[in-house]
Amino acid sequence: MKYILATLVMLFCSTMNAQDIFLQCGKLVDTKSGKILTEKTVIVSENKIIKIQDGYVSGKKDDTTIDLKNKTVMPGLIDMHVHLESETNPKAYLQQYTDSEADVAFDAVGFAEKTLMAGFTTVRDLGGSGVNISLKKAIAKGRIIGPRVFTAGKALATTGGHADPTNGSNRELIGDPGPKDGVVNSIEDAKKAVRQRYKNGADLIKITATGGVLSVAKSSSNPQFTVEEIKAICETAKDYGFHVAAHAHGDEGMQRAILGGVKTIEHGTLMSEKTMEMMKQYDAYLVPTITAGKEVTEKAEIDGYYPAIIVPKALEIGPKIQNTFKKAYDRGVGIAFGTDAGVFEHGQNGKEFGYMVEAGMPAMAVLQSATLTNAKILKMEDQLGQIASGFLADIIAVNDDPLKNIKTMENIVFVMKNGKIFKQ
Repeated sequence: MKYILATLVMLFCSTMNAQDIFLQCGKLVDTKSGKILTEKTVIVSENKIIKIQDGYVSGKKDDTTIDLKNKTVMPGLIDMHVHLESETNPKAYLQQYTDSEADVAFDAVGFAEKTLMAGFTTVRDLGGSGVNISLKKAIAKGRIIGPRVFTAGKALATTGGHADPTNGSNRELIGDPGPKDGVVNSIEDAKKAVRQRYKNGADLIKITATGGVLSVAKSSSNPQFTVEEIKAICETAKDYGFHVAAHAHGDEGMQRAILGGVKTIEHGTLMSEKTMEMMKQYDAYLVPTITAGKEVTEKAEIDGYYPAIIVPKALEIGPKIQNTFKKAYDRGVGIAFGTDAGVFEHGQNGKEFGYMVEAGMPAMAVLQSATLTNAKILKMEDQLGQIASGFLADIIAVNDDPLKNIKTMENIVFVMKNGKIFKQ
């Protein structure tokens, strides 16, 4: 009797889940082996990949069969550095005072959709006002369209440092923000700030280990945390299952961040060979953000686009990022794909592929950095980054073979996230 009931339950469930999707793929990027396979069919059931078959297989009557025979299919891309709350424009600094939280949220909805349509099914949001946490939740609930988001919430800074939210404010508004606002000035502050991010609903921690280009402050590269403060942040973050990302342009700040235990260095512009060796020793990754470097250089040459204090920093730092990336890659530093989208227009993330290849990283290695490597850092390596049985059905397609034409990554023609088709 138990056997009969179990069989009936199985039959009922199989009937309920009968509508599978069959993707007939002319070329298929196997990120694990680093090879491109031909003439495969990927079978998706609900939100999972259940099988990859040789040849072109069609589904049954109730299934959906999609012809991608003249496309190159690959896992959904992962961008490890975006800012979904904002996008560059000449009024951006004024908008910090004129826009409400609702204004920021409405803009973020559009930016999230653009990101998904560009083939990025997962992103790591590295700092905003906190709207990014609500955005993450709304996407996860299916209320709005966007990528799967891992967010830092509000980035952590020191007083006056890059990501101090009151930089550039007048004396009445400047105040004295503390750990709740993401400003840290002691070991105790550091611990409290991490715990506050956990309470707010963040997934990771982002610190600004050095000065930055786009903050209304003089230095682009001075160290802004002590090693002890960074260690306190990283140790507390570990207690809550977080990893730590560190914005850093200056070399001394990078070294402190690596010694303190961060997992990724963002930008890495003035990185020395000694720091590259430290990154290898401590298993830290560089997130290059070459596109952002090129964008700020271009915009700094437009009169009035940025506040005057930012222009010399942008012209100094922006042009150096791609060359530093090349040196780090050649020296064997781990590379995690990330763009800093928001510093440039959302949806243009795919440009980063071309810049990385231009600097000497093989196209397949770049694709793996945007899939396998990033999935590993997010501790999602058994669910993301591959087209394989049991993995989440995050799948995209492009017109050409990216090993022959990397620019094809700027034109994504098919997007599936979590088994649902968003672009075809």
